[in-house]
Amino acid sequence: MEHIKLSPLITEQQILDRIKEIGEELTAKFKDKDVVCVCILNGSFMFFSDLIRQMDCDFKCDFLGLSSYTGTQSTGEVKVTLDLSQSIQNKHVILIEDIVDTGTTIEAIYQMLRARKPESITTVTLLHKPEAQKNDFKPEYVGFSIGNEFVVGYGLDYNQQFRTLPYIAQVQNLN
Repeated sequence: MEHIKLSPLITEQQILDRIKEIGEELTAKFKDKDVVCVCILNGSFMFFSDLIRQMDCDFKCDFLGLSSYTGTQSTGEVKVTLDLSQSIQNKHVILIEDIVDTGTTIEAIYQMLRARKPESITTVTLLHKPEAQKNDFKPEYVGFSIGNEFVVGYGLDYNQQFRTLPYIAQVQNLN
């Protein structure tokens, strides 16, 4: 087992406070609209769960499974491992992601869903790494902007470890 040192970056309370703010903003924007909240698996399930509980409007939930990482590196290729179970045509889609770093995954998802003719697509991410981004895609709602460090916790993992941390931690070293 490799030795990994973690350094707390964003506290549990900071996360919960920011999620409440985003939930209030989404409620105001989507009240009385036909909405489907889409959780991008696997990393965003905790963020998704806490965020939808802060939204005071009707919506349906769906899940989209994707794979684009091996260890700490993006492969650059986005693979769909689980597709939506319902049509999003003429509906307002709230796409909920854990982290936008290179932007490759979120842009690919956005284009894939856009082809299904939704009324709108709103992107929400817990974390955004502007320094790492390789395209011009801009999520509409960002929980926190961070530097180009590798992070875990609150659903984000390193080789399926550390997802259950209630906070976001920077991985200091991988030996």
